[in-house]
Amino acid sequence: MKLNSHQLRKSRVGESAKHKNSSTHHPLVLVLDQVLDTYNIGSFFRLAEALNVEKLCLCGPVVTPPNLKIHRASIGTWKWVNWQQYNSTIDCLRDLKKAGYQIVACEQGPKTVNYQQAKYQFPLAIIAGSESNGISKDVLSLCDQIIEIPMYGVNISLNVLVATAIISFDAVSKI
Repeated sequence: MKLNSHQLRKSRVGESAKHKNSSTHHPLVLVLDQVLDTYNIGSFFRLAEALNVEKLCLCGPVVTPPNLKIHRASIGTWKWVNWQQYNSTIDCLRDLKKAGYQIVACEQGPKTVNYQQAKYQFPLAIIAGSESNGISKDVLSLCDQIIEIPMYGVNISLNVLVATAIISFDAVSKI
């Protein structure tokens, strides 16, 4: 089943529940570490649905669906994605580690690996950091691998959604 943006916006939660339970998901979880902008959150739902991930984890004091801004930015895809809210990213990552996920963060630093040379293992969880603060040191300490996207201009970073999309699509292509 493929739906256009108009159909997705008009879709109902009941319709999507059947699809979520019967669809084979990629062994990938996206973890939002205190991503606060509701339009970014909505866009992450759209990305998660496009990748057909297992789950989207919303961590910290964030807005969750149903929310008008999330609905608009996600074009209704929030109804089609398995998602869970966690009070803290640390709790989320501990659960994922117990379940056998490799934890990968995209952050700049002295010990990072270019995302194109990263060694992904599945199931995989990719952490997206806060728009203002990035990923905290406590969260980074739980990661199995820290990767970065090379930047060739004067700008040192990409939008959190854009960076996560690049990395996620690269990872899924290696399954």
